[in-house]
Amino acid sequence: MEQLRMGMEDVAWGVWETLRDEEGQGTTEYAILVGVLVVIAILSIITFKGKVQQLWDAISSGIGAL
Repeated sequence: MEQLRMGMEDVAWGVWETLRDEEGQGTTEYAILVGVLVVIAILSIITFKGKVQQLWDAISSGIGAL
């Protein structure tokens, strides 16, 4: 019976240590950061699309004139 109690204590401590482990927290933070950066990139592309197109056309025309 003592061995069963010791085994249960080991399982309980293992579960406790797993719950206290903060290693996965870093992965979640990086995933949120990447998501925010993707949203910023998409919004920037949508916002500046016309200006970038004008700049690209001007550069293309300049190169074509050479």
